[in-house]
Amino acid sequence: MTELDGQELAAFAAARPVPEELSPLESGAPLVVHGAPAAVDPAWLEGVPNVTVLVGDGGAAPRGFDVYLTGVPGPPAPWVCAPLLPLADAVAAQPLVAVAAVSLYRAAAGLDVWQGLSAESATYAALLASAPFRAWRARRPPRPVPPAMEPPVLVQRLDGCLRIVLNRPHVHNAVDSAMRDALVEALAVAVADPDIGTVELAGAGPSFSSGGDLEEFGTVGDPATAHAVRLTRHPARWAHLCADRLVVRAHGACLGAGVELASFAGRVVAAPDAFFALPEVAMGLVPGAGGTVGIPRRVGRPRAVWLTLTGERIHAGTALAWGLVDHIEP
Repeated sequence: MTELDGQELAAFAAARPVPEELSPLESGAPLVVHGAPAAVDPAWLEGVPNVTVLVGDGGAAPRGFDVYLTGVPGPPAPWVCAPLLPLADAVAAQPLVAVAAVSLYRAAAGLDVWQGLSAESATYAALLASAPFRAWRARRPPRPVPPAMEPPVLVQRLDGCLRIVLNRPHVHNAVDSAMRDALVEALAVAVADPDIGTVELAGAGPSFSSGGDLEEFGTVGDPATAHAVRLTRHPARWAHLCADRLVVRAHGACLGAGVELASFAGRVVAAPDAFFALPEVAMGLVPGAGGTVGIPRRVGRPRAVWLTLTGERIHAGTALAWGLVDHIEP
């Protein structure tokens, strides 16, 4: 990886207004800076065509880096108490995907929710046609899924409360196209009816949701069609439209789409056994269920980028401290 101290970075930036040599086309490693630079324009950092990482003491943080790492326990945002090597290894393993992810996060920071979801979907669609995703799909070819015996989503109205339950417990509520469509229809009811004062979203079985159903990843065929499908039936869009009334009750695995959808709720209540992760980059993809929009609004962009690039799990206590969840209860 390219490692500089703060003064070296300032000199480097002054000499190279467009740092092409930092591109993953030249090197798959991130740019790592040890110690805060004296004077580097955040806009220059935003233009680096690679992941930028500041390693520091957990104190005042200059703007513009993608990830902030420290060895100090329990640091304030935007810092993450974590070692550098796992992040560097994750970026080196998927350099093209990593730069696509950080570019998306940088761009989405100035967009509203729907614009952000559209940008995320376009990036996700492009990566569906990429060599990294094709390599992952070849290592894990899709398998036939037995037909469902139960509806994928259960919906119950009790006075002013609409209760929605993800109902594929045998696969930890992995979100397939049938569940996605049923979830959109249920959330649309809440959006259309102002007499529904509370919308509760939970999951049946041992987990809230293990994320998107891997057996369907990349099976649409045409990435442009896949993009159009997400723009047409996106659960996160409907969750956002009723966010002030939406309560997510998360337990067990909350991975990928499971945590991404939850991040749009006005209130997320986690069980003590809940854990959260974004595993998509290792598959050659970026989060595709709204994670690059909803999660940074809760935890800040640098922590969302760290979660995305590393795929590391965080448990309920850390999620509460970061603001990813609002309350922990059995």
